[in-house]
Amino acid sequence: MRDRPLLIGCGEWGFRELEISQHFKIAKQFGFHYLEIGIGGGQIGRLPEEMDEREIADFDSLRDSYEIQTPFVCIENDFTLLDAGAHEEMLTRTQSSIRLAAALGGTHVRLFAGFTPAAEMNERLWTQLQDSLVGCAELCSSLGLQIALETHGKITMKGGAAFHEPTVTTDPDSLKRLSAILPPNTGFNYDPGNLKAANPSERTYALPLLNSRINYCHLKDWKPLQGGWTAGAIGDDDLDYAALLPQMDFEGVYLIEYEPTGDVEAGISRSLDYLERSGIPLRFV
Repeated sequence: MRDRPLLIGCGEWGFRELEISQHFKIAKQFGFHYLEIGIGGGQIGRLPEEMDEREIADFDSLRDSYEIQTPFVCIENDFTLLDAGAHEEMLTRTQSSIRLAAALGGTHVRLFAGFTPAAEMNERLWTQLQDSLVGCAELCSSLGLQIALETHGKITMKGGAAFHEPTVTTDPDSLKRLSAILPPNTGFNYDPGNLKAANPSERTYALPLLNSRINYCHLKDWKPLQGGWTAGAIGDDDLDYAALLPQMDFEGVYLIEYEPTGDVEAGISRSLDYLERSGIPLRFV
């Protein structure tokens, strides 16, 4: 049994079809004091990639009115694009979003390494990825931010099922190489559910490798569907968080990330119920 209380917050992806004010309203109803926000991607529940001073002030007022902190900012990016021109555009846009995250009061930015399958990575792409991370890390350092790379595979949807392919953040050998080249202020957004879906037979969820580098965390699970997966709450499938969480060194905020939009409040409730049934002490502030 975990003897350290789990500081808990709310992820944003399941809210992507809801107006931003609804994110805060739902989080408040559950008693959360930490809420993840997202920039870009085009969803109604995401902040735009460009915001003027008035828009930033309006967001600050909304956050303050609910007394909810938003230090965790998700940015959409891929640093393993094959086309050099597309990559330069991606890097420029990502760095602009990092500056916006700082203006919004963020402390951590969730980035992706990229979605090129690990088996298709070559030395040019590895160099491109490393150079991109170094540049973003230098920018983040100047702004007082940390980078958290999410453990995330390449997902292809077929008939309603999600098929995960290992990438550099879910393939074990690639993770070892990636960990060795990360800049000092760069860690991992540890998502055991994503690691499970990308490598179902690997039941340590790469924790022995990543434990000391985790600076951000998503809690969810994936359930089998038609040979692939569908996203679920923790406790909906077989990922044993009751055994995993006590092994984690991370002392920050653990974010409940329930992805389906149709029953997001029910999914958050199931996740919290699972943690309580598992005897894991929770705290919200």
